Amino acid sequence: MWMANDGNYRELRYFTPWAKHRKTEDHYLPRMIQAITGQIKVPFGDAVISTIDTCIGVELCEELFTPASPHILMGLDGVEIFTNSSGSHHELRKLYTRIELIKEATQKLGGVYLYANQQGCDGDRLYYDGCAMIALNGKIIAQGSQFSLNDVEVVTATIDIEDVRSHRTQRSRSSQAASAERYNRIEVPMPLSDETEDFLSDVKLTKPIDVKFHTPEEEIALGPACWLWDYLRRSRTQGYFVPLSGGIDSCATATIVYSMCRLVSEAALRGDKQVIADARRIAGEPPESIWLPVDPRDLCNRIFHTCYMGTENSSVETRRRAKMLAEAIGAYHIDLNMDTLVTAVRNLFAYVTGHKPQFRAHGGSNAENLALQNIQARLRMVLAYLFAQLLPWVRGKVGGLLVLGSANVDESLRGYLTKYDCSSADINPIGSISKTDLKKFIRYARDAFDLPILDDFLDAVPTAELEPITETYVQADEADMGMTYDELSVFGRLRKVDKCGPYAMFTKLLHEWGTTHSPTQIAEKVKLFYFEYARNRHKMTTLTPSYHAESYSPDDNPFLNRLRLETLLISIKVPVPVQED
Repeated sequence: MWMANDGNYRELRYFTPWAKHRKTEDHYLPRMIQAITGQIKVPFGDAVISTIDTCIGVELCEELFTPASPHILMGLDGVEIFTNSSGSHHELRKLYTRIELIKEATQKLGGVYLYANQQGCDGDRLYYDGCAMIALNGKIIAQGSQFSLNDVEVVTATIDIEDVRSHRTQRSRSSQAASAERYNRIEVPMPLSDETEDFLSDVKLTKPIDVKFHTPEEEIALGPACWLWDYLRRSRTQGYFVPLSGGIDSCATATIVYSMCRLVSEAALRGDKQVIADARRIAGEPPESIWLPVDPRDLCNRIFHTCYMGTENSSVETRRRAKMLAEAIGAYHIDLNMDTLVTAVRNLFAYVTGHKPQFRAHGGSNAENLALQNIQARLRMVLAYLFAQLLPWVRGKVGGLLVLGSANVDESLRGYLTKYDCSSADINPIGSISKTDLKKFIRYARDAFDLPILDDFLDAVPTAELEPITETYVQADEADMGMTYDELSVFGRLRKVDKCGPYAMFTKLLHEWGTTHSPTQIAEKVKLFYFEYARNRHKMTTLTPSYHAESYSPDDNPFLNRLRLETLLISIKVPVPVQED
């Protein structure tokens, strides 16, 4: 037995794998079970089940992904049907890998592969995306939905087991099967099929199908949306609250919430009683209510709250974009200025210390400039939780709202965020999605959801709007970071997925960027990334729990394997901007 013990999984913390291959032991049943079944003991261990008409073997979740999967040896020993009860979480572009492994499992060996996958949120960062499948001799013949609000889905197919046996005669597997070690067989004196079906003309065999793959943009629209709905059901809260900045990140978060409302409305139109009951409870409807959540904008208005928290550094354009997006999706929107709060904190500091900090544009130092930016950012977090707690009360309802974060994976890896600002929230649907993928998602949602306002977000320059705008200076994220978002995505994948340290990353990028950058330029970019990554690790320990959509998620808890070089990188001498904390 092989168990998952990397990435998101630490199964060996709780379980001990069975290490006696092809061996069983007698397990004595509890007396209450003995009284019900009449059995005293059962075989326990590594075996296969033999019925009158076929043989069934069991493969566990991780074993499909291992180099020496059990289905290989079981298939050589005559097992014809393989089952896999899996807990495989969603990642962007992962379904293709999963399907190819399932097809390959029966292409060379021949056989039927029954794949069932968990569906729903685990109460933490992972979303299990379902997509149950049945494969026959290397072809998919049945596929369930990958993203669904249903708690349970059943996928069925009708096959002729003789197709497996004829497929196996076409391969040189017979020579290998002749020397294969034998599994213990648990004999079950019953057939899986009805002999009369062989002579019924109305029994139709299931034909191979074209596998349904979602684009990454569709996956972002559907996966986090299902995750948010499950979280809302579990938390027993009355909806979500998002501080809308007018930028693309909070825009993406809001659009995903709207996608969630669309999924709920589609389920309500199909008459899904569980979804309708959950929606009525979350929206604060009385038990006798007959309201149906069939309009996504109406549902959005009831459970989704947004707020633009402006200051003297905010632009008219970002305020307008935030308001128009909220109107387009139907969210309950508030627009406020918080300059009085910022001024009060600033004056308090001046009163206590006798020194009044100034922005850099007004002659202040880098330390003053950074502190004044952080005051604004952190006050927004305080206001977000205040409004999330009291807005349902303002609207005549009970309960509170969950606050959603809007920090993307690239900014988190770089450390380009203020600790305990609006990146600090209850959960974050985009926290492990790159800026590059988020832009693609917004383009998709513009057309799929009929939201032309999203064009304005795509055309806007990313900016924090925490410093005064002058004739010669407008704050821009990529200029502050010293690297572009596209470059950050590349750094993130090479660091985590390809296990690259600074030198390995440099050598790989020489081949990828060598035509547009000199070796010195590439080296400086790599050193800057690792410098910022290393010195900002303290920020990662407080990140909001995020939907896990990428294998290079920055979350420290529970699985990030830190590079041992981090402690050495602190001393790298490279020109860097002032640290954001």
